[in-house]
Amino acid sequence: MIACDVYRPAAIDQLEALGRELGIPVYRGAEGTAPVDIAKAGVKAAVADMRDVVLVDTAGRLHIDEEMMAEVARIRDAVRPDQVLMVIDAMTGQDAVTAANAFAERVDFDGVIVTKLDGDARGGAALSVRAVTGRPIKFAGTGEKLDALEPFHPDRMAQRILGMGDVVSLIERAQETVAAEEAAELEKRLRSSEFTLDDFLSQLQQVRKMGSLKDVLGMMPGMGAAQRAQLADAQVDERALDRTQAIIQAMSAQERRKPTLINGQRRLRIARGSGTSVQEVNRLLDQFNQARKMMRQMQKGKGKSRGMPQLPF
Repeated sequence: MIACDVYRPAAIDQLEALGRELGIPVYRGAEGTAPVDIAKAGVKAAVADMRDVVLVDTAGRLHIDEEMMAEVARIRDAVRPDQVLMVIDAMTGQDAVTAANAFAERVDFDGVIVTKLDGDARGGAALSVRAVTGRPIKFAGTGEKLDALEPFHPDRMAQRILGMGDVVSLIERAQETVAAEEAAELEKRLRSSEFTLDDFLSQLQQVRKMGSLKDVLGMMPGMGAAQRAQLADAQVDERALDRTQAIIQAMSAQERRKPTLINGQRRLRIARGSGTSVQEVNRLLDQFNQARKMMRQMQKGKGKSRGMPQLPF
């Protein structure tokens, strides 16, 4: 990556920190060097190091800036990139559309990356940019972590806005986090009604690996406007999964296999061992029983479940 944002305080330091986290080298020019010269020297250094891909990070503005437009055009002419991508903030609304339109007229970019697109209400900015500039939206940022940048699929965004969920993305995330062997083994156990507390904990951990719990729940079908509004305002307690894990791990192997063994005295011991309360232990066991009952109904083909069990977050 080539750091050409010499204007924003600490921009280059931030890019270097990002590069260290990703394992990608960052080229920075000497203080006072013009961005165009930094870009040319950076590309030359990348070629000498036999790098396959070079990302030139240029300065950005929330509003139209003629000098910035001219500088980006000079950098484009100097390094002749294969692709020019404009990054816009979905939260800026119409300002993003105006800036994208001006950028298209001056630089003729190839596509758009929309950040902070983790709320369905902000999908309008993405659609407006596409309509006004005619350039495709190639990537969407849906969170603050490094793995929250994903290819943009307009049909999936439309499904979320209409409350139809995003089952395809949900499946793709599950495939990335759950090994095929683990899924087959779990299916086998479910068919034989051997769903244990260890399996319950494993499934909750897999959900956690799929990303933000709010994001995952937002992909579920049936999330209409009212449900999405509730989800946006909800305070999802990610630490509740830590407490769930502590409670289950405070149980013996036999108790995890046969929760019916857990009487009042054992519940008190588990609560003390996990640093929680007896009420939290009781709540977890109720949630587990709901989940196991629902899965047995699904296995027996009794039709649709009446709803998901209350989740521990």
